Amino acid sequence: MIKHIVMWKVRGDTPQEKAESADFVKSRFEGLIGRIPGLNKLEVGLDTSGVDYACDVVLYTEFESQEALDAYATHAEHLRVKQELGDRRIARYQVDYT
Repeated sequence: MIKHIVMWKVRGDTPQEKAESADFVKSRFEGLIGRIPGLNKLEVGLDTSGVDYACDVVLYTEFESQEALDAYATHAEHLRVKQELGDRRIARYQVDYT
């Protein structure tokens, strides 16, 4: 199993705009549940700390193998979500580990 964690800062000039962007990111990734072969778990969390150095959204996924994670990167549904998100994400951080 390989875990794939991604965290984002999202665009928004006001707290409400940032919250709307974060909710949009969350809903789009949750829409991938059951659509990606080898994706065993997908969870999306929104920051509740409110500290200025925190990311706004975290994606936690578990894949059955590195090959499944590699296939996810180019899967049509994942690419669709990335396109829908456009420039709502302004910073991205990632960790993959077994």
